[in-house]
Amino acid sequence: MAEEQLLTVEQVAERLSVHPDTIRKWIRHKELRAINLGGRAGYRISLTALQTFLREREQQEAET
Repeated sequence: MAEEQLLTVEQVAERLSVHPDTIRKWIRHKELRAINLGGRAGYRISLTALQTFLREREQQEAET
């Protein structure tokens, strides 16, 4: 069974063309699910969590 790919805040920010602080804000507001590894390691976001977040954003956009 393959392991889930985990991305850093910076990697997610780069993929979405946003500032890393924006990713951290989404995590703090529980909009984007992440794992807190603590200390300097910071957060990791699974590829599945990122895809879910983007799908939810698309649905919200379509409803407005």
